[in-house]
Amino acid sequence: MGNKGNEKSQATQGAQQPRGIAALGRRSLLGAAVLGAGATALGAAGTARAAERESGANNMNKGLAGLPVPTVIAHRGTSGYRPEHTLGSYQLALDMGAHIIEAGDLCPTKDGHLVCRHEPEIGGTTNVSDHPEFAGRKTTKSLDGVATTGWFTEDFTLAELKTLRAKERIPGTRQHNTLYDGRWEIPTFEEVLRWRAQQSKKLGREVWIYPELKHPTYFRKQNLGLEERVAKVLRAHGLHRKNSPVIIQSFEPTSIQRMNKLVDNPLAVLLSTAKSRPYDFVDTGDPRTVADLITPKGLAEIATYANGIGPTLDLIIPKDANGKLLAPTTLVGDAHKAGLILHPYTMRNENTFLPADFKKGTDPNAYGDAFGAFKAYYGTGIDGIFSDNCDTALLAREDFVNG
Repeated sequence: MGNKGNEKSQATQGAQQPRGIAALGRRSLLGAAVLGAGATALGAAGTARAAERESGANNMNKGLAGLPVPTVIAHRGTSGYRPEHTLGSYQLALDMGAHIIEAGDLCPTKDGHLVCRHEPEIGGTTNVSDHPEFAGRKTTKSLDGVATTGWFTEDFTLAELKTLRAKERIPGTRQHNTLYDGRWEIPTFEEVLRWRAQQSKKLGREVWIYPELKHPTYFRKQNLGLEERVAKVLRAHGLHRKNSPVIIQSFEPTSIQRMNKLVDNPLAVLLSTAKSRPYDFVDTGDPRTVADLITPKGLAEIATYANGIGPTLDLIIPKDANGKLLAPTTLVGDAHKAGLILHPYTMRNENTFLPADFKKGTDPNAYGDAFGAFKAYYGTGIDGIFSDNCDTALLAREDFVNG
């Protein structure tokens, strides 16, 4: 979610009924509405923060009933500990207690199946380069206007992709994750939904997932439209309803608008840096930037077709030239006034990803003061956060709700 991985919306739909608190629509709203144990457990130090969240939450339908706020979202599973977007990564996140699993950055195959990869280019996340039979598939494509060289999901059948194995995407930073290279296949969205159902039955509660539609414009131009495929799979599993434990996200607002017409699931628009433009805007000539979308006017428009936003953390608390945190922006309050929840991305434990305030020592790959950073972000009133290290996020959340 810019994207979430490499550090992770168009026009108003006429008179479409808003999803936000300004005018509750036919669909349930996203989970910031559910304060659950989180708000009630807050001590004196957290009372003001809880009250700010509740002021908006009281006006929302409780679409994610039972989920606490702030919500811990496992970013591609436990990608801080296992190769991302594998069933091993998802399972460990669930075992650690993550509230929602981001199970699936969805990309289509040549024969129309949906698989879970961070990007359609799979050279960095699989062992495809070790397969001489696929050497001729390596190519250069324009991916959202950026020349990208490698192997792409849409050039493989599902059967071919199943011969590959996943590997760590950033081995220089997470060398310990390479221990698990080759252990897991590329999962399909169907497999993820079956896994979700099995784990829900085992645990006696619904397991929530948060799939992302990757590069919708790019794939639509190849006659591989994502939205219709995702909706079809969700409907086949009975997971297309407003109370279904599946939240859909995308960096392209028009993609979320399409999903709004196809399913009743909670929906979220992902937002990259302030100066960036969603690629569907670039493609259609819409001059607006993310900065335009996070104004009160822009947020009100998003609320007509989505339930929440997934902004980069820098949109919540910007940094100065030295990488230190500045004062928070008004985005949290503005979004809540529009009836939108906020699930920003992405918190990681390593120094290289942390604000300068919380780095420790000189090794960029060593852990910094992640707990301090979580405290700063939770303190802004966000409704949840994506993290590669959901165990750290959960402990930090416990500190936060207990004051």
